Amino acid sequence: MRLDKWLWAARFYKTRSLASEEIGKGRVQVNGAVAKASREVKPGDELVLRHQSLPRTVRVLGLSAQRGPAVQAQMLYEETAESLALAQQFREQRRLAPEPALGITEGRPTKRQRRDLDRVDWDARWRAEI
Repeated sequence: MRLDKWLWAARFYKTRSLASEEIGKGRVQVNGAVAKASREVKPGDELVLRHQSLPRTVRVLGLSAQRGPAVQAQMLYEETAESLALAQQFREQRRLAPEPALGITEGRPTKRQRRDLDRVDWDARWRAEI
């Protein structure tokens, strides 16, 4: 079975074209070697891939030509213990130190706000004179 089809059937990517795109960018390795989308996958192969900016290592347990429910898709692979520990550590880091850009709620300043910022004399405000 083709690698891109398997990644799609195992629900790592929403579409086959997204799976092929990630494989083309070199983000998927099969048994330690960078793979192509047409690479044949068989049970026992070990895949290293980046899924949602998280490196994951999975072992192929089964093949499926169809994309089924999530429960069936999870039976197609087994994630390694190291990968699970790394994912837990990554989630904990994100919880403790969220992305700074996610805290921006106001967006870009309006024209009026920009003009108000331009009127502020920043040198006088931050001058360290006694």
